[in-house]
Amino acid sequence: MPSSTALVKVLIIDDDENVRHSIASYLRDSGYQTCEAADGEEGLATMAIEKPELVLCDLRMPKLDGINVLKVIADAYSHVPIIVISGAGVMSDVVEALRLGASDYLIKPILDLEVLVHAIERSLERFSLRRENLKYRHQLEQANSELKTNLAVLEQDHQAGLQVQMKMLPVSPMQKSAYIFHHQIVPSVYLSGDFVEYVTVGPDHVVFFMADVSGHGASSAFVTVLMKNLTARMRSDYNRQKDDDILHPAEFLVHANDELLGTGIGKHATIFYAVLDTQNNRLTYSVAGALPVPILIANGEARYLEGQGAPVGLFEETNYQEIVVDLPDKFRIMMFSDGILEVLEQESLAKKEAFLLSEAPKMKADIESVFNGFNVDENEQYPDDIALLIVDKI
Repeated sequence: MPSSTALVKVLIIDDDENVRHSIASYLRDSGYQTCEAADGEEGLATMAIEKPELVLCDLRMPKLDGINVLKVIADAYSHVPIIVISGAGVMSDVVEALRLGASDYLIKPILDLEVLVHAIERSLERFSLRRENLKYRHQLEQANSELKTNLAVLEQDHQAGLQVQMKMLPVSPMQKSAYIFHHQIVPSVYLSGDFVEYVTVGPDHVVFFMADVSGHGASSAFVTVLMKNLTARMRSDYNRQKDDDILHPAEFLVHANDELLGTGIGKHATIFYAVLDTQNNRLTYSVAGALPVPILIANGEARYLEGQGAPVGLFEETNYQEIVVDLPDKFRIMMFSDGILEVLEQESLAKKEAFLLSEAPKMKADIESVFNGFNVDENEQYPDDIALLIVDKI
């Protein structure tokens, strides 16, 4: 049953009073609010007044049949899912209803009304995911539009360019079940070549990655827009059930490699890309030149995640290894861009990596404590961008 069902109002349109009352009574017992209409015309009038979150509509009714009701609702209330109810002998109407946008259908008589409740839950969940995807796409288009405008006047207004780029970053912190994601980027110049993303994909997965683009300034910032756009498109494809490449790190990196080579701007990027299965507490990831690789901390001990691969944007033929890790009950993943290596005082790369590994378990969960522990001042300017992404399971 969906959460807060008392807030979900269902409009039942059916000319059979016994059926209508029976469904309404069962749904109220299941925690839903209900309103009723005896025919299509009354249904549309009730729709305008009651503003339900979902509609159940019989296809065969006097005055205005279900198909015509569906046409009006699909046009004027496209955000509201409609489940059609049909007799066994009118399957052609069911096909037409689905073509017009009905989210599901049920055949009379409905002997087990729990089947209806499950159909309502599925429809509400699908429409919720669709609304989330549309919102995400709108935010992306708005951010891309703003970024393009500001890149055109970058020489006069670098600071505005940074503010727009920061708007493309995910909200920090973000919580999904017991998992918390938070990040911070300290740019070396006004526009950063470092980029982080984390976003839910379906009910049981969170995709997250860190990209470090070669160079600095506007051209590197352009690549971060490309990465954001690619993620949004692949997420949209998943939500439309076109493909699930976004849940396969190696496939994402191949797509990113092709897109970056296609720009012809001579940029490459190191990426660590991971898919967190929140249902099974499992991590699937691929590495494309990321250095240092992320640190996994659990039970007071820390280790670097294994894996290697070429950066994206260098070679036309690339293959990436996918690594699967069953995660501990409680853990932290700490991920840095290579800018952190510039601020550490140790003489060699090996000693810097060893220092990161030894100090990471001592750090508190918040970004500020981690940066302070490694002497990173967010108000200072450093030779390279410094990005930090932390994933905690509490």
